[in-house]
Amino acid sequence: MKRDSNSTFVRHEPCKACGSKDNLSRYDDGHGYCHGCGAYEHSTGEVKMALADPSPTVTKQAVLSGTVTGIRDRRIDADTCKKYGVTTECASGTNDISKHHYPYYNNDGHLLAVKTRVVKDKSFFSTGKISGAGLFGQHLFKPEGKYITVVEGELDCLSAYEMLGSKWPVVSIPNGSNGAKAAIQASLEYLECFENVVLCFDMDEAGRKAARECAEVLSPNKARIVTLEDYKDASEYLMANKIKDFSSQWWNARPFVMTGVITLADAWESFIDRGKQEILPFPKAFGKLNTMLNGGVAGGEITVLGALTSVGKTTLVNEITYGLWQETDVKIGCAFLEADSGEAVENLLTIHTGQNISLLDRDNLDYAGLRTDIIDDGRIFLLDHRGAINADEMFLKLRSMVKGNGVQVLIIDPLQAAVVANNNEVIDDFMDRLLKLAKETGVSIIIVSHMKKPSMNSPHNVSEYDLKGSGSINQIAFNTILLSRDKMAEDDYTRNSTMVQVVKCRRTGQTGMAGWLHYIHETGRLEEGKPPEQNEAENYKGEF
Repeated sequence: MKRDSNSTFVRHEPCKACGSKDNLSRYDDGHGYCHGCGAYEHSTGEVKMALADPSPTVTKQAVLSGTVTGIRDRRIDADTCKKYGVTTECASGTNDISKHHYPYYNNDGHLLAVKTRVVKDKSFFSTGKISGAGLFGQHLFKPEGKYITVVEGELDCLSAYEMLGSKWPVVSIPNGSNGAKAAIQASLEYLECFENVVLCFDMDEAGRKAARECAEVLSPNKARIVTLEDYKDASEYLMANKIKDFSSQWWNARPFVMTGVITLADAWESFIDRGKQEILPFPKAFGKLNTMLNGGVAGGEITVLGALTSVGKTTLVNEITYGLWQETDVKIGCAFLEADSGEAVENLLTIHTGQNISLLDRDNLDYAGLRTDIIDDGRIFLLDHRGAINADEMFLKLRSMVKGNGVQVLIIDPLQAAVVANNNEVIDDFMDRLLKLAKETGVSIIIVSHMKKPSMNSPHNVSEYDLKGSGSINQIAFNTILLSRDKMAEDDYTRNSTMVQVVKCRRTGQTGMAGWLHYIHETGRLEEGKPPEQNEAENYKGEF
């Protein structure tokens, strides 16, 4: 809710909803609006919280007007405004500043939006599309370095940057504490490139809550939270000329640490929830696999799929992805590292349509008809890796998919492409970080791993000890599933049949044969199969 356009601002007051000292604007018809948490107070005294993040009124084209000057009443000098591109306007016939204009740019330096603050009543409006513009000031600083500070508003951003000697990057969230978490999530990959992310939010309840929520989004030991002892925000410190005090309290920001020691009584609710956790099933074609895994895979688990080269891993993970999209409502993150984004779309559409699109005439393909809900509902995310990247950068992108995009299932195919260094220590470290990510966020991670050369005696003679690389791959896994295929068999059915074995399931302890999958070339689909010898016997047409 926003203030009524035909009412007049009277004064600033404390907000009953968030406890802010002066973020609530009172108007002459009796209603009030908090610019911090978005609460709307009717003239009757009834308070309603905002249903969504408060955002300024938006018009189509970004327009930056005014001139670059210092903001005298805030003690912000012209050099700081010039750095951030902030301009001001004065009331007609006076030298009193009536408006501030805060430009938002993309990483290429193109103007996306301008947010305008009306000084008299602290109201805002904007031109351009501010929703996709990122953090204020983000375009000014390379994604690297020891510190970056995040504050609540643009004035706090200018003030903090100036008080820190114009040395350390400072950015601000675009829509106040109510939209802080979403803003951090949207710029998570950028922020994670810094060694420390210092959160310096307002010292009201809404600001303290937002700081905790944002700290939890960031990697463990990444966030530091500033406690301002004397004033509400950075702007008030600069106005009071308490630069040394602010700097001292900034340097004293404490690392945000999640406690990790609890009693059995504390763990009781977790025990109760253990039986209620959502289980995400594999496709029905996967035979007894879901039964052996007690329904499928659970949140917080790592499942490893081991397979030899050219067994059909790509088809398998596409079937899993499609099955999760069709049977559940979770968001799915896909790191298909041996396929580009166009190939990934084609593979999923092949399953969706039941037609092997790679066999169709592309000149006569109905692209408009193919673009259906699986493309546009926004639940499947692809990692656009565009070539080899190192393990650290890969993990940062995967973590951003989970924490930034909210994916609940993460599929990595294959592990060996994610960790290009053929080094057990690198693989151990990567697997350990994936386990911590799964436990921290509850994401279910499915990893495809290559296996060593097959046995000369039988292509189905495989075990968890054949996984290519470090022993940590199987050790860290909650579930290990092995796939094997006799791809050189003379019989067509045998050649297109994959055996599925469960060699580890931490939740149920069940292991053994889980069934067979049969690939149908015309449709590009995997269907539930049968042992090749059984199929041969059922189709035997010889004489007895």
